[in-house]
Amino acid sequence: MTVGIGVTGATGRMGREVVAAVADREDCEVAFAVNRDPEGERVDGVELEAAARFDALLAEREPDAVIDFTGPESAADYARACAETGVAFVTGTTGFDDDGLAALEDAGEEVPVLHAPNFARGVQALVNVVGQAVRNLPGYDVELVETHHNGKRDAPSGTANRLLDEIEANGDFAGRTHGREGEAPREDGEIGVHALRAGNVTGEHEVVLAGNDEEVRLTHRAEDRGVFAAGAADAAVWIAGRKAGNYDFADVIDE
Repeated sequence: MTVGIGVTGATGRMGREVVAAVADREDCEVAFAVNRDPEGERVDGVELEAAARFDALLAEREPDAVIDFTGPESAADYARACAETGVAFVTGTTGFDDDGLAALEDAGEEVPVLHAPNFARGVQALVNVVGQAVRNLPGYDVELVETHHNGKRDAPSGTANRLLDEIEANGDFAGRTHGREGEAPREDGEIGVHALRAGNVTGEHEVVLAGNDEEVRLTHRAEDRGVFAAGAADAAVWIAGRKAGNYDFADVIDE
């Protein structure tokens, strides 16, 4: 079975990668690709459609899933449209507020929805080992540093927040401290969080645990956005045809 996939934000950094990744696979194909103002543009040989026609394209092309890497507001709208037409929805968009997250949860009551801040398999492995490291090193100081390109809007990154959630779930911490300035001695139990934005860095996350005259550094570095696109395509193929619900990329990796 070939899985038909709709792609949003097709001229964006990730949208282009997703179109290319899907077009290069034998188990799926691009059902349509939309952008806000396509002007007859093509991406990897795929002619783009206007994002305003998204609802109509869902009905006309009947994709099995949609992959989204746009912005919080547009992603929530796309999720609602997919829920109304029975199409699975996969999104790697980050920066959602409570209303946006609620929109994804609501869509998951009607169709399968998979939201992940990062589709790199190595990041999921990092999430898994970070929890174990925190449990094995109680009382150690924990700092997290993430670096992305200078055009990234949200900080900390969605992946950083996922790692922070895992750290807090596995240890006794007093809270998060974002950056430091002036006289700012480290408080017991705090997690230091630092977001760097520079150049065209694809994505790097490092968790530092230090104490007892030793230091452990756990790092993931993405060298190409294609790794995220490949993971999103894996997720779309995996989720197509599944029952309604809210899923995570860990579900794809663990199966």
